[in-house]
Amino acid sequence: MKFTDGYWLMRDGVRASFAAEVAETRVEDGRLTLYAPVRHVESRGHTLNGPLLTVECWSPAEGVIGVRSSHHTGGVGHGPHFTLTTDPDHTPEITQDGSTVELTSGALSLRVDTDAPWRLDFSADGRPLTSAGRRGTGFATTGDGQHYSLGQLSLGIGELVYGLGERFTPFVKNGQTVDIWQADGGTSSEQAYKNVPFHLTNRGYGVFVNHPGRVSYEIGSESVGQVQFSVRDQSVEYFIIHGPTPKEILDRYTALTGRPALPPAWSLGLWLSTSFTTSYDEETVNRFISGMAERDIPLGVFHFDCFWMRQYQWCDFTWDPEVFPDPDGMLRRLKEQDLRISVWINPYIAQKSPLFEEARAQGFLVRKANGDVWQWDLWQAGMGLVDFTHPGARAWYAQKLRALGRQGVDCFKTDFGERIPTDVVWYDGSDPERMHNYYTQLYNETVFQVLTEERGENEAVLFARSATAGGQQFPVHWGGDCESTFSAMAESLRGGLSLGLSGFGFWSHDIGGFEGTPTPAVFKRWAQFGLLSSHSRLHGSKSYRVPWDYDEEAVAVTRDFTRLKHRLMPYLYEASRQAARRGTPVMRAMVLEFPDDPSCHTLDRQYMLGGDLLVAPVFTEDGSVEYYLPEGTWTHILTGEQVQGPAWQHETYGFDSLPLFARPGSVIPFGNGTANAVYDWADDVTLRIHALPDGARVTTQIPAPDGSTAAIFHTRRDADVLTVKTERAPGPWHILLPESNLQLTATPGTTSLTTRLS
Repeated sequence: MKFTDGYWLMRDGVRASFAAEVAETRVEDGRLTLYAPVRHVESRGHTLNGPLLTVECWSPAEGVIGVRSSHHTGGVGHGPHFTLTTDPDHTPEITQDGSTVELTSGALSLRVDTDAPWRLDFSADGRPLTSAGRRGTGFATTGDGQHYSLGQLSLGIGELVYGLGERFTPFVKNGQTVDIWQADGGTSSEQAYKNVPFHLTNRGYGVFVNHPGRVSYEIGSESVGQVQFSVRDQSVEYFIIHGPTPKEILDRYTALTGRPALPPAWSLGLWLSTSFTTSYDEETVNRFISGMAERDIPLGVFHFDCFWMRQYQWCDFTWDPEVFPDPDGMLRRLKEQDLRISVWINPYIAQKSPLFEEARAQGFLVRKANGDVWQWDLWQAGMGLVDFTHPGARAWYAQKLRALGRQGVDCFKTDFGERIPTDVVWYDGSDPERMHNYYTQLYNETVFQVLTEERGENEAVLFARSATAGGQQFPVHWGGDCESTFSAMAESLRGGLSLGLSGFGFWSHDIGGFEGTPTPAVFKRWAQFGLLSSHSRLHGSKSYRVPWDYDEEAVAVTRDFTRLKHRLMPYLYEASRQAARRGTPVMRAMVLEFPDDPSCHTLDRQYMLGGDLLVAPVFTEDGSVEYYLPEGTWTHILTGEQVQGPAWQHETYGFDSLPLFARPGSVIPFGNGTANAVYDWADDVTLRIHALPDGARVTTQIPAPDGSTAAIFHTRRDADVLTVKTERAPGPWHILLPESNLQLTATPGTTSLTTRLS
């Protein structure tokens, strides 16, 4: 939201006040409080008839400093509020030297000169990060009587901004106006399903605005050298989060807002859907599944979209008896084929559903101020909205899901949750404006808890569309409704990379696109991209996504890249464990892995899958692709070809390949199974060793499907001698040097292999 009219003027009706100086300082209980008038005080008379801002500064954990600027503090303070995890044993150091006060947390410091004009300076290890200067702390009122609190932090020359949720606009957010406001807007607009008031920059820090409602950002737009954020409230609170690396920033941010849960290993296999408005019944489902088996395409999960329930009755959580007359038997038969089952749900109850009256009578639906149930006809006729602030409503909704789980459903696609009205009254008295964004958190948390309780730890997984800060705790999230075009494929990737830089560890998208029908070329290229993502799902709107509907080559591409993903499972699940432990996403923007390479700071058409695989999807009909390799010798995974970086590459690929490179010095474990995502990854594992430099030491952990560690390998190179030692390898294992095609095998019980490279 913009308040100014150029450099000198305010917009019509806007009156703004900004902290001008420090009138008084208080230090107590590890907190620094600054009282700031909005004009320079030259006499006692200047203390009258004007605002005095209260600016509180503290540290919830090492390397994190919080700032809360308040105008009037007498409000009731309705929720909801983000749940934050702080370190109760952490106390920052506060020192005062003359007029200078400094609050230090780890390497991060906030410095204030109380004799100078207002300025909050943030630095790390003596290096300036950002500052809140002349217009950095204050509030504005508009002609319609609204009050906005705002913060403004400086941007350095060449400083780039990333994150703010899953955004499909340009990857680098400089120059954009971004509103943190949930919307069902597809992937081709400025609207977003997953809005997160957190950004990070390429200068070693991130900023989390602790407000669940609408946060309006002006990112080098209203003031080209500033990031401004404003909220319609009497106060604004934000946290400066130091890295210095992007990974360390995400580590601290997810420690504060919640770590991603570790999804079950089976969820990384291939998902196939009925699609949305297509015609399907059990015969269709069986035909799809048998078609995949006949073509040797491994399938892990089958998904039933909306019309598993009766039309006009979403949700009633009951199988349509005319389409699926024997759901218990059908699910049992699917389970006998070693398939997991996913079904679609949403948080709405249509008026025709028998559950509508049940929920209405118990007060489980959101109401208007006059006591009526809030209803509209957009999406489902006469639908109401489950009030997840009501404990009884949460338990009621959860019980419906438990019944499905006990019937054989393994997971839920938690669709929608964005179009939440603000002209309503919530059971717990929550502020409707704040609840608009936060609703999805309660919705997905409710469903995820059911699965955790019913299935056990590390067995819960969603396919969620909407999210806010903290939503990363309930994976997986997918990119929403995109068209079936190369452009939509690229915009989906931009959104996924932005989401990863917002603390989300796992992400997926509809292979082939959702709206429309992809050309064979789009389908095949999207299949490669989708199967080199953390989670992979074939899903469409009005057309099926079975590969043989496109051409025989599409079958081969889907089969080969599904098998490749299965062989990569020990590598991918270790990347998943890293996401759960540290908040590092499985799919990583290049700037996350190569923050010291300026060429990587703007790249949004390629990514790192885990820490050691570079993927550059092909977005063209003719197979031409342009991508960048950072410094070192990179090895193509499919051909063994080596390419020296740093360099831009311009190449053309057939549908059987794409740019897929192993990082210089990496050791990537390949499992021996292709038929399923879940098997003993450590047994008969092959360690592919890529351009390992002299003196290198690499430790490779092989996880087990239950999330524990099955084996550990230590690889070292000394001159031309390569040595690999293992701990707890359960069976035979191998090492492979792709550049020389040298392969060595260790028999069961062998703990070390040594070879000369010359």
